[in-house]
Amino acid sequence: MNSTILVLIVIAVVVILMNIVTFSMYAMDKSKAKQGKWRISEATLIACGFFMGGIGAFIAMRVLRHKTQHIKFKILVPVAMLLNAIVIFLVLFALGLFPFP
Repeated sequence: MNSTILVLIVIAVVVILMNIVTFSMYAMDKSKAKQGKWRISEATLIACGFFMGGIGAFIAMRVLRHKTQHIKFKILVPVAMLLNAIVIFLVLFALGLFPFP
């Protein structure tokens, strides 16, 4: 297998898995909130968004309607998505996989 394809696969798998984990954490927190149980900290939820889980956090906020009234989530989750995209672009560019014309 070509090393370029392998790098792209690894990047895609990491991003997909982290977004699934982040979405799942938001879902667990919503469930625990409804049950009045121990919750996942807001700092942890936001950090997951910044660790390549921004899309999962954004989707969870919309689909689950969780944390949508918190201003820090309204601001930081889109910032996390933007930073995730920038990091992916920079990694691909540094590896020569996304050159400018």
